[in-house]
Amino acid sequence: MDLTNFNPSSLAHPLDIGQAANQWAASQVFVDYRSRKAQNTLTRQGNDLALFAKCLADVGIEVGDLATDSTAWSVITWGLVEGFKRWQLEAGYSVSSVNVRLSTIKTYAKLALKAGTLDKSEYALIRAVSGYDGKEARRINEQRRAVDLPTRFERSGAKKADNTAITRQQADSLKAQPNTAQGRRDCLLMCLLLDHGLRCGEVALLKVEDFDLEAGEFKFYRPKVDKTQTHRMTPDTLTAARAYLTQDAGEVGPLLLASRKGGELTHAGMTERAITKRVGALGNAIGIDRLSAHDLRHYWATQAARNGTPIDRLQDAGGWNSPAMPLRYVERAKIANEGVLLG
Repeated sequence: MDLTNFNPSSLAHPLDIGQAANQWAASQVFVDYRSRKAQNTLTRQGNDLALFAKCLADVGIEVGDLATDSTAWSVITWGLVEGFKRWQLEAGYSVSSVNVRLSTIKTYAKLALKAGTLDKSEYALIRAVSGYDGKEARRINEQRRAVDLPTRFERSGAKKADNTAITRQQADSLKAQPNTAQGRRDCLLMCLLLDHGLRCGEVALLKVEDFDLEAGEFKFYRPKVDKTQTHRMTPDTLTAARAYLTQDAGEVGPLLLASRKGGELTHAGMTERAITKRVGALGNAIGIDRLSAHDLRHYWATQAARNGTPIDRLQDAGGWNSPAMPLRYVERAKIANEGVLLG
């Protein structure tokens, strides 16, 4: 801990020194926590807390920056947190997103407790606010489908409760982009998502220098698990990379360049938001409504599992910390006892 601005020499009594140290440490709680986290984590948490602030504003409560200002938490109660849960469901957010945001709120509420701006009893009640388990999530999704609630997902920022399954033919169509600068970029984007299962944020971080066409490999960073991995390019990915890197990309810098309305590429890299929007547009072009990068990752994992990829290999290739995660992306067999051998 940096004690540069803490000077106990001016204090006469050890008790005074201790209290002053507590006050100084409390003022540094948020700064210290955020200094230890990856930028990707901070961005996600910032978005979570910004949505919480928007919910509070809807009921007439204005707060400061919940991600950096401990005093902003002085008005937060467990009832507001519970209300935020329900507000998200009514807005059409997925149950998994609701659970993640609840975890973020609890993390920062604990920091506010340490900082002395959140009452102990209130923090205990906030901590007791529970998320939704698997059975509850399924019931909620069934109720949504019964009343056609997925139409609410069209509002900005909302996430789908379920993935959109695509066929092999649709995957091939997504890769079959026009032989233009934008088309070659889009083809490579689709290959990275469909053939390698990269997350949207991982694609956005890719640099030109990460690709070795001669070796047929590329390396990339996975912020979610803090790992740098190398993938051998599939034939489609290698073909797409050669076409794009030799004709359109810069010598260094962001791999996927943003484009203007007319299709002309710029010098700036595509953001996660731009990638999400482009995936959706390419999906719409072949008749798939609300396609997402996550849907393409689901397709990749499902295809890999169906073709006999061992779960441990799928776990490593997909950048998951446990085998339980890739299993969630694998569709159940239509025949429950398919593959069961009895002598």
